[in-house]
Amino acid sequence: MAVSYLHLPHGHSPPKIKTKRPYRAVVVLEQVTSPEWRDQISAWLVESGCLFMMAWGPGSSDWDDSVDLANLAAFDGTDIPDDHFVMTTWHDAEPLSETLWFAEHAAHHPTIQIGETMILDVAPRDREAALLEMVRLARERTV
Repeated sequence: MAVSYLHLPHGHSPPKIKTKRPYRAVVVLEQVTSPEWRDQISAWLVESGCLFMMAWGPGSSDWDDSVDLANLAAFDGTDIPDDHFVMTTWHDAEPLSETLWFAEHAAHHPTIQIGETMILDVAPRDREAALLEMVRLARERTV
């Protein structure tokens, strides 16, 4: 599985969507975010092809709800087709290493094969090397 990293401090705009592709996102929250920004990023996740979103850190259950609502809004509140349904989970009571393990070994969409994971790091400073190392360790751990 391919893993990418995106550092997105609170208040910053996400990158332009070049191509929509199915992926899973682990939203790593080091900062508390405003509801408006959280909703903007949730809509961006849905629009860009995220089909499984896991939120970790402060306010992670709010992110779970926000992505669910963005997914509903993308279909004007009508039934969401199975291949566009975004699975969501929040992980506020476990170590980040467990959430990354879940992303690598258990976060499967019921109808679409997902081959890419994006780490969306909501933090004041870039932590790419450290978080990708945590992903590598989670990938190697079988239990």
